[in-house]
Order: sequence, then structure tokens, then C-alpha cells
Amino acid sequence: MKKYELLKDDTKIMSGRTLYRIKALRDFSDVEKGDLGGYIESENNLSHFGNAWVCDNAWVCYNARVYGNASVWGNAEFCGDARVKSDDDYIVFKNNWSSGRYFTYTKSNKMWKVGCFYGTGQELIEKAYADSELSGKCYEAYVKLVEQLEEIQEGKR
Repeated sequence: MKKYELLKDDTKIMSGRTLYRIKALRDFSDVEKGDLGGYIESENNLSHFGNAWVCDNAWVCYNARVYGNASVWGNAEFCGDARVKSDDDYIVFKNNWSSGRYFTYTKSNKMWKVGCFYGTGQELIEKAYADSELSGKCYEAYVKLVEQLEEIQEGKR
């Protein structure tokens, strides 16, 4: 049984691809029937099995695949040949203020990976400010966003 549908009248063009907003067709995990999700290019990007979901304004395209119990959320852009699978707990973001590269947060150990950097949110903020004021402010905003989202999610449990 399918767990979501593609909304043909709610699309966006990203990287030259048409992406469709998803809508839940049944309850699963924290998602309720009728909830709107993020955007995907096709059903190949998001499994109908498990609790996998694309949330908020996040988008997934090309050969990227989200499945198992994984989720992509926020304003994450997930494309290429990337995979997020069962029991993975990554949040993927894109650095759109300088390099354009992707960076990740791992929920299970609360660690950040940006290029060669791997460390805590506070360490990331300190390193980013040492690089530039703009990078510091941007990474600090992402760290605070994740902290706030985790507080909200912990309040649901």
C-alpha cells in the first residue's frame, strides 16, 4: 500500500528537474494521513516502506534515495547518487552562502560533518567564525535550528 502521493499541482523546478510535493496517504511514524511533505522528483526517490519521509521544504532528486526509517527535512537538498537508509539518522544541508557543498548533522551522536571538519555544533561555530563572519553566522543559525528542532521533537515523546 502506498504511503504518499505526488501532488501534480504543487511543483518546483530545481537543478532543471520538476519536483513534486508529497502528501501522506496513511499514518506512519510521526506523519499523519493528509500531511504535506517536501519535494521529490519521482517515487524512486522515496520508499513506500518503513518510516522514510521528506519533510518541510527539503527536496530529493536525481538518483538519491530515502528509505527505511530515514528522513530528510528542513531546507535540505539531497540529490546525486546519495542514499539515506534504514537506521541512518542524517540531516543534509547545503552551504549556499559560499562553497555550495553539502554538510550533515548526525542525530544519534550530535556531530557535524562539513568538508574535512567533523565535530560538535559549538566546535563548528568556532571554526566557521575563524574562517569568516558570514560563515560563522550561517553555521551558527543551522546549529541553533537543529537544536530547536530536537527540543520540539523531544517534547512530542
